[in-house]
Amino acid sequence: MTATRSFDSIAALKAYVGQPAVTGEPILIDQAMIDTFAGVTQDHQWIHVDPERAAAESPFGTTIAHGLLTLSLITGWYHRLFAFPGRKLALNYGFDKVRFTAPVPCGSALAGRFRLERVEDIRENEARCVWHVEVGAEGAERPAMVAQWLMQLRY
Repeated sequence: MTATRSFDSIAALKAYVGQPAVTGEPILIDQAMIDTFAGVTQDHQWIHVDPERAAAESPFGTTIAHGLLTLSLITGWYHRLFAFPGRKLALNYGFDKVRFTAPVPCGSALAGRFRLERVEDIRENEARCVWHVEVGAEGAERPAMVAQWLMQLRY
């Protein structure tokens, strides 16, 4: 997939502020992905990794993805949706807000939506971008995750 938006300068980013959200391609969240994430993070809570117990005891009737798995997927969408030709440096500056607002049942197809809220100058040719990000499952009433993500860029 080719990036849907390209920014070759801080000025181009500033001109994009307030534009409609851009949505990435859905990603299937299957048990193998959940189990792999559990192994990497050492978070083997049964609600994530035990399908039989989750079917019997969970209010969701199945395992659910870790909230942090949902959060970690945003970088892939970001790099597929946006290009930054001429960029010299990019730093993940963190989050001002992250909320996990709905469970992600195993078998869900998630998609990330990104809207640039503002661009703050740091110094010449360097700025901090504040992205409003929502990750949601197809057919769900509300997003599974909402975040305010800060990326620092230098051109």
